[in-house]
Amino acid sequence: MTDDEISNNDTEIEGSDVGLVSFQDHSFSEPFAFDLGGSIPSFNVRYETYGELNQDKSNAILVCHALTGDHHVAGRYSEEDRKPGWWNLLVGPGRPLDTNKYFVIGTNCLGGCQGTTGPGSINPATGAPYYLDFPQLTLRDMVRAQYRLVSALGIKKLHAVIGGSMGGMQALLWGIEYPDAVNRIVALACSARQNAQAIAFNEVGRSAILQDPGWENGRYQKGQGPQVGLAVARMMAHITYLSDQSLERKFGRERRNQDANITHDPFGVEFEVESYLRYQGKTFINRFDANSYLYITKANDRFDLSEGRSLEEAFAPMKASALIVGFSSDWLYSPRQNREIALAMLRAGKSASYAEIEMDAGHDSFLLPSTALYRAIRVFMNARN
Repeated sequence: MTDDEISNNDTEIEGSDVGLVSFQDHSFSEPFAFDLGGSIPSFNVRYETYGELNQDKSNAILVCHALTGDHHVAGRYSEEDRKPGWWNLLVGPGRPLDTNKYFVIGTNCLGGCQGTTGPGSINPATGAPYYLDFPQLTLRDMVRAQYRLVSALGIKKLHAVIGGSMGGMQALLWGIEYPDAVNRIVALACSARQNAQAIAFNEVGRSAILQDPGWENGRYQKGQGPQVGLAVARMMAHITYLSDQSLERKFGRERRNQDANITHDPFGVEFEVESYLRYQGKTFINRFDANSYLYITKANDRFDLSEGRSLEEAFAPMKASALIVGFSSDWLYSPRQNREIALAMLRAGKSASYAEIEMDAGHDSFLLPSTALYRAIRVFMNARN
């Protein structure tokens, strides 16, 4: 079963998609210094764009992806491509991120494995992959790489930065780190800091990878590596993206095969939900790198806007207006955590609003169709600053 099959949302989708798209690469020959030390002599950012940049370059919107997302936000790569970009319903002519009005940019984050430089990329000094020689990573590093790309495109000020989950955290950092470079931010299903529960889940996933004999201290060959550990990490993480309501509605205690003889394989797939999770793990190892997973989850765990200060102080530099969105059934980054962000912004004298969307799909609600969500984003994007 696929992610699409777990949603029964019948929201009517307005507008149309962007059609066929292709990715681009921008290579930077200058060194990149990391927050926690170390540097790389050059780096690449893979990205896609949708719509047209206007004459004064004031209509650009940057989309930041979640933990295991990438630059492929919308459209398809070929007529035969059955899977569109991960936020396809949000981007396109007449859609909330209306490509008749806006120039939308999607990037793969630094440290990733979908074209942007990460631990699996070639180290020019050795001619071999960086592996664990890749410097330790923070979300601020990702945002600084995005800023370098935006600047290279000749864009001095973004109309908006938008993202969900890890992407929402990056949007918050854009408002703080580059207050003169963005007009508005939209942060969905995120938090101002990674809490202990989220860190704990990530640690279980990393442990599954690190204890897999195939990890080989990170120096595995491409297409090999700790596939069992990575699949288990994905299965466990995926549970946190859903809700008990959505799982119960779709699967309940339905069995995969009512006639199966469990004495033949007592620990095989018996329930439909087991089949679904194993499918998630199997498909994930075909598109994601284990070392990137380790680096990016650790970068998430390090995220804390407070860093010994109040949130009000953290948001002091921000000039952008903000829309913060929480989802009622999200237990990974709960509505309370999202509401805390908006309230801190307001206490700091910033222009901020909070919307809480009733959906029962859990953390992944921000990826699913929602009339209320689309209306909130559309109104916010079109409002006068």
